[in-house]
Amino acid sequence: MSKINLEQFSKYSKPGPRYTSYPTALEFSEDFEYDSYIKYLEDGKEAISLYVHLPFCRSACYFCGCNVVFTSKSSKLSQYVEYLKREIDILVKHIDNSREVIQFHFGGGTPTFYSAYELDEIINYIKDKFPNWSREAEVSVEIDPRYFNREQMEVFKKHGFNRISFGIQDFEDRVQEAVHRVQPYELTKEAVDLAREFGIDSINTDLIYGLPYQTLESFKRTLEKVLTLNPDRFAVFNYAHVPWLKKTMRKFDETTLPSPATKLEIFQYTIEFFQDNGYKMIGMDHFAKPSDELFGAIAKGELHRNFQGYTTKGGANLVGIGLTSIGEGSRYYAQNSKDMKSYEAAIDSGRLPFERGVELSDDDYIRKAVIMELMANFSIDIARVEKTHNIDFNNYFEDALENLREFIDEGLVTLSKDKLKVSQTGTLLIRNIAMPFDAYMQKYSGSKKSFSKTV
Repeated sequence: MSKINLEQFSKYSKPGPRYTSYPTALEFSEDFEYDSYIKYLEDGKEAISLYVHLPFCRSACYFCGCNVVFTSKSSKLSQYVEYLKREIDILVKHIDNSREVIQFHFGGGTPTFYSAYELDEIINYIKDKFPNWSREAEVSVEIDPRYFNREQMEVFKKHGFNRISFGIQDFEDRVQEAVHRVQPYELTKEAVDLAREFGIDSINTDLIYGLPYQTLESFKRTLEKVLTLNPDRFAVFNYAHVPWLKKTMRKFDETTLPSPATKLEIFQYTIEFFQDNGYKMIGMDHFAKPSDELFGAIAKGELHRNFQGYTTKGGANLVGIGLTSIGEGSRYYAQNSKDMKSYEAAIDSGRLPFERGVELSDDDYIRKAVIMELMANFSIDIARVEKTHNIDFNNYFEDALENLREFIDEGLVTLSKDKLKVSQTGTLLIRNIAMPFDAYMQKYSGSKKSFSKTV
């Protein structure tokens, strides 16, 4: 990777989507109605990916952009389990539950805020209602090392979990105190060692750059410590500062946040650090060992991106279960209620807690395919897009290609008859490079509070 011109790249620091979906969540609305969602569920034939949201946390991590509920009352956790069961009962009335489950993911919140007994109860109920699980299913959970014990690990092992993601964010004391998440290295190592003891051979660790008091030198120390944990994958996220959406982020003194130039320095160093230590970059924020299955998908141009990150399980019908969960089909996105009272009221009335979503137009469908291929593989197979969607790429995306001209002129993107490819240095700006293909960006061009900064 060539050394970047920090001043030049910093000009690209502007609000932009992360493209975990297209159209983005800003386009979700009540115009996509309940009956339409139910029909998609009933007509679905694809394999199933299940996402279950366990939203509870004991206290706030100030950087967190997830939908969480803070509580210390075990009664709230138990009540939620009962509503999850009832939601699943309603769901299986509207979906062919004999379809193969190829992916399952526990997210949060803090899934391991639940006891081993409760986790076992939830998983057993889901497996009873969705009995056809692939032997190659990806079964994963997000874990906060501060809330993790042997009994919980025994439950995960019993149910065939094969991927664990540990949240770390940063190991510097000053940063941890500022973000309200004190998590010593020794505690994290014990959690990782426990997972290894039980034979988990795909461990991911999450880091965040752009947090208060981070510098290039301080992040170097965090990287050195994380490397000693020998994870199979790393996720290194650009902190999304959206205090207009998340009140806890207002606790930060914004003068302590690193500048766009510093963030670019950190991320470029991170890329080079992982490459020097045997890892390769996947998509815009993930790294993995070359033996990882994701590399086979990259070689075939079949790496996929969804709300859970990068995966080889493309083409599945993602079904979201629980408060605020998002589901995805080839032609829709659907989100459950974010409000617990509304969530419970829907289930009490015998309805799924669906609240909003979006049905994809033909144009959305084409642009989604192009943007997701670009975000996952840093390239677009133009010939394949033209054949699949029966379009002339250059004509259909004439405006987008014109807006990409500055990236092409600077050598960050190359364009040939059959392929658009992003250079390794250009990957630092992949969100910016994807934005010209987004038909909705013009709508938000005057708003400073639509998305987090791209750099």
